[in-house]
Amino acid sequence: MPAREQLFIDIDSMEPERFAAHLAEDVTMRFGNADPIRGRDAVRQAWGAFCQDLNGVEHDLVEQWTVNGTTIVEAKVTYTKTDESRVTVPVVTIYRERGGAINDYRIYIDLAPLFAGQTPA
Repeated sequence: MPAREQLFIDIDSMEPERFAAHLAEDVTMRFGNADPIRGRDAVRQAWGAFCQDLNGVEHDLVEQWTVNGTTIVEAKVTYTKTDESRVTVPVVTIYRERGGAINDYRIYIDLAPLFAGQTPA
C-alpha cells in the first residue's frame, strides 16, 4: 500500500489505478452531495471518467490534521480544462483507514466554477 504522503500526487497523476491503490476493496467515496460510490473498482471508474474531461489536476495542500484515525486535508485544487484554462477552488477531503487502506473517502468541494460557461449536453 502506498504511503499517504503519495496520495495527492497519485490523484494528480490522473491515472485511476494509482489513486485506487490507496483504497480498500470495500471503500465508500462521497463527492459533495452526490450519492456515495461503493467499491474500489467503482471509484476507479468514476475518477477515470471525471479525468477524461480535463487536462490536469493539481492539489496544493494548505493544512492536514489526523485525529482519532481520521485525516482531514484542506487544499486548493486547480483543474486544467481541455481548452487549457485553469480553475482553482478550495476543497476539504476527509478519509478514514482500516487495515492500511482508505475505506471511507469524502470530498467537500463546489465544482460550479469548473463548469461555469459550459453548455449542457
